[in-house]
Amino acid sequence: MSDGREKKPRAIAIFGGTFDPIHFGHVIVAEAAARRFHLSEIHFVPSSHPPHKNAEQLAPFWHRYAMVALACAAKPRFIPSLAEAPRDSTDWQVFYSVDTIARFRRRHPHAQIYFMIGADSFLEIAAWRQAQRLLDSCDFIIANRPGVRLEALRGAIPAEMLAPKQSRGQESITLRKSTVHVLTTVASAISSTGIRRRCKRGMSIRRLVPPAVEDYIHKQALYR
Repeated sequence: MSDGREKKPRAIAIFGGTFDPIHFGHVIVAEAAARRFHLSEIHFVPSSHPPHKNAEQLAPFWHRYAMVALACAAKPRFIPSLAEAPRDSTDWQVFYSVDTIARFRRRHPHAQIYFMIGADSFLEIAAWRQAQRLLDSCDFIIANRPGVRLEALRGAIPAEMLAPKQSRGQESITLRKSTVHVLTTVASAISSTGIRRRCKRGMSIRRLVPPAVEDYIHKQALYR
């Protein structure tokens, strides 16, 4: 017999990025998002060939995926995803987030879907493929960075997408069909660019990446 309470849909986040390499900043914001939004799964989706980046400057996809898998290994809710994996070792296929979200929606039709990206990426959202359709398709969780203000994130959204009435809080932006949530309390200054630079200079990356990822980078001689 039902107790009259409606069961909330399962909440799933799709964490997109190049993860070149994945680092503790990614892990910290994912853990914070899992707590705040009661996420049952966070799918880490390494991009094969990001449309706005030079793929030749990235570590090969399978190295980046392996590092994501290592970082997720001890986290039951963290799932390494092959959603944007190339079909073979020579195929630099371009994937678009709007299509990736649509595939997850088809696979999890009854789930609450969140798309999780970094603030730097969200600032360029208007230039993404079918940006308005993407913004309408799900709620967003923004992994903020030091110095990025809510108004800057709001300004990146096409004006016609904003709801007339905005929430009073400093951690969300209300759109016409969705909400952009900003994780303001866990901003991380760790960057993949900085880690790659330290590797190139022979400097330590200890405490910047999970130990298994650090070991993989050294054994595979990445970023030298």
